[in-house]
Formats: sequence, structure tokens, C-alpha cells
Amino acid sequence: MDTIVEKYLNQYGVSAAAVNFMRATQRMHINGRWVDGQSGTYLDVIEPSTGGLLTRIPDATDADIDAAVAAARAQFDGGAWSRLKPLERERLLHKLADLLEAHAQELAEIESVDSGKSLAIARAADLPGTIDCFRYFAGWPTKIHGRTVEPSFPGSYVAYTRKEPVGVVGVIIPWNFPILTLAWKLAAALAAGCTVVVKPAEWTSLSTLRFAQLAEQAGVPNGVINVVTGRGTVAGAALARHPRVNKISFTGSTETGKIVGRSALDDMKRVTLELGGKSPVLVFPDVDLKKAAKNVADGVFFNSGQVCDGGTRAYIHKSIYKAFHQELAAYSDTLKVAPGLDPDCFMGPLISAKQRDRVLGYIAKGREEGAEVAYCGKSCDGPGFFVPPMIFARCHNNMTIVREEIFGPVLVTAAFDSEDEVVGLANDTKYGLAAAIYSNDLGLVHRLIPKLQAGSVYVNQHSTLDPAMPFGGYKQSGFGKDMGPEQLDCVMETKAVWITLPS
Repeated sequence: MDTIVEKYLNQYGVSAAAVNFMRATQRMHINGRWVDGQSGTYLDVIEPSTGGLLTRIPDATDADIDAAVAAARAQFDGGAWSRLKPLERERLLHKLADLLEAHAQELAEIESVDSGKSLAIARAADLPGTIDCFRYFAGWPTKIHGRTVEPSFPGSYVAYTRKEPVGVVGVIIPWNFPILTLAWKLAAALAAGCTVVVKPAEWTSLSTLRFAQLAEQAGVPNGVINVVTGRGTVAGAALARHPRVNKISFTGSTETGKIVGRSALDDMKRVTLELGGKSPVLVFPDVDLKKAAKNVADGVFFNSGQVCDGGTRAYIHKSIYKAFHQELAAYSDTLKVAPGLDPDCFMGPLISAKQRDRVLGYIAKGREEGAEVAYCGKSCDGPGFFVPPMIFARCHNNMTIVREEIFGPVLVTAAFDSEDEVVGLANDTKYGLAAAIYSNDLGLVHRLIPKLQAGSVYVNQHSTLDPAMPFGGYKQSGFGKDMGPEQLDCVMETKAVWITLPS
């Protein structure tokens, strides 16, 4: 750990438990053992608020993935996990949720330091959401069942269906919400009786590794949860194509998701892909301008804009376009850009220098293509990877900044005149993860909802989430669902059983 990172942790009083964990030599968790990668090589993990070296993680290879899959396979095919009764799985998941709750402060600190996100937001959103997800799915093992059928086929039969766990699930999680996305992937898979191999993002593996320690403490049998760190192009690719993995659940960019999906298809793996977005926001003139502007700004600048369903395209009725921009700017001025551990931080740094430069490149492209800079916020002085909130006006749908996912704190806006016009603008994208409507006219809202090509539609707020509600996209934003009872169908197989009765 670099001195600059040590000073940063000391400045904000990070707990000894979190500091000691981050200082420790990081190893992978395979079959209940903490191991180095078989290659013996490591990757540097850079802390985004300071740009200093935080720690190093093993750089896994195909051989490490083979070992993890073998452990998960053995547990699923005949290990202790395969023999657990539904109530026993339920108790384990509740115990794991209890441990997550007991260590919530430590985990939030690890998440903030590792990813650069606001500690206050990690405490208020990421960790409660993680705990709630495990508690929700802990209630499902005893409620998974098939159905009986009265067949019309000639003869006498007993016909029924069985719901069975799909098998070994390969989980590839992103860097923007590491522990929360981990919960979205794991809780349902474990409730169904699957075993898992997790490949966290190479920039943000620490909360997943600490989670594996807590799972061990909860009594989850060895080999049920395996964590392999390393590069997506090596370890992630090996997991996606592994012939003994039955299902891949991936969250990340559309481009990478297509590669993962093609690899999985070779063995006809089941696949859930939660991919990129360019979510439209429709603002109508009957709203409370101040309140709506706050929610729109929060919906794009939350987590420094590193949110897959962030409302990055705002279409504002022409009658309020100028006034709404004034409210957007006034509220955005109150959002503090600061190191993630700063108690007043709303926007921390971006995950890496590469991502910062990518976002700055899009901002330059927007100016080059003629978009008007309506607002540029204040950045943070310091060595981290900070980008201030940015709002563009008078954009059109042919601009690069309107068509491509930026994954940073950049809002693009345009005026519209009619309901039909704004629906056309909103749907004019390859993405379909989410959309938002700001209006108090319920008739208008209910007319618009079925017209918007998106997996989630938010009304008068953005990114409202609950473990009982499914999350996933249309079009090139992917397929399959995380969360909700719908997710159980993605981690289970349905078996039809026909028993011919003697005549």
C-alpha cells in the first residue's frame, strides 16, 4: 500500500478491520482454501481517489478457473450442499445476511476505498441493498415448486413438472457496484441450490474477497462459493467458455457481453446478460421543476455517472426547457465532488485514469459535434480520477454523446414538442435498459409506459430498486433478469415428468 493511500485512510479514520484487510496479501478462495494464482503473478489495484497503489490481487489463469469449477462441480454433483434441505439453505442465507449486517461499516469502507464511491452512499444504499437481497432470496428455497397437469393425451398419466437448479453458475461482476451486484447474482443462485464461481472486476475485487470470508464464517460448505480474481480477458473468458459451467451471469458493457454470450453459446450454457444503457428521461411541463430537476440530476450523477441505467438523455418539453436547465444547474452546484471517504462526497472519482480519459474524450467530442455546454461543475483538486458534472444542451440524436454509453457524469438534453415526438426520440437507441417519465398526469404516464422500449420504467424518480422487482433490459441492454421471482427461472431448469398408469 502506497504512503499516499495510507495517509488518505488515516485522514478519514477508516476502521482498523477494513485497513488490516486491505493491507493483507490478497488470495483467491477456491474449495474453501485461500490460494495464490498458479501463475504466481499479481495485478496492481489502484485507489481512485489518490491514484496510489492500494494492494495486489492474484492474476488467475485457465488453470485457476479449472480448479474453481471442479470444486463447484463436486459440491453440486454430490457434495454436502447438494444434500441440504430447503430450510437449511434458508438458514444459511439468513446467517450470511446477519454477518453482512454486522460488518456493514467495514464492507462499506472497503467498497468506497476500492471503487472510489461515496462512503456515505455505500453505507446508505450499497450495503443495505446487498443485505436485503440475501434476506429476500433466503425466503425462496422452501417455496420453489413445480405443478401438476391433467393431460389431454390419450391414456392415463400422472404428469408434473420439477424445478431443478441449473448447476454451476459462473458469475462475472462489474466494478461500479461490486458487492451489490454480487448479491444480485449469488442470492438467487444459492437459494435455488446452485454452486458458483465468481470473477470480480480486476479493479474492485476486495469486497468480494471479504464476502467470501464471511460466507466461510457462515458455514457455507467448501466449494459452494469460489472467488477467482484476475483479468476479464483471461480469467473471465476462461469462465465463460468452460465446458463444466452450466450458466453464466454477466453484468458489464454490451460489447463485452456479446463476447461472453458467444463463448457461452458453444456449450449451450444458460446466459443472463445485464448490459449497457442510454436511458431516456421524459420531462413534461406539469412537474414541480425544482423537485424534478433534483431527481433528474441525481439519476445521472449518482455514483459519478457510473450507473448502467442512469438517466443520461433528458428530453424536456420546449415550454420549460430553459427554466428546467436553470434548476438543473442550481441543484448540480450543490453536489460535492470529493474523495469517496469525504463525509460530504456525492460524486467520487471515476474508477481509473483510463475511464476518466474516456469520459473526457466524449466531452470533447460533444463540443466538437456542436452540443452546447449548458453547465460544467467544479471538480476536485487532487491526484484522483475526478470529472465534474457536465450538462449539454441542444443535442440531437445523431451526436456521439447521445448515441453511445459514456459511463460518466454527463447529461445530454434536447427539447420536444409532442408526445409522439418524444417517444420516437426515446426509443431511437440500440439500448433498452430503463426509462423515466416525469409527469403528474396519470393518463399520460400510463399511455407512455407500454410505448417505451425499456426493461424498467421509473416515474418521477430514477433507479428505484427492490429485490422483489426484476431488473434487466430490452434490445442490446441484454436479456434475463436479476432479482425478483423472475430471476429464479434464470437459475433453474424445468423438467417435465410423465408417468404412464397401468390400464
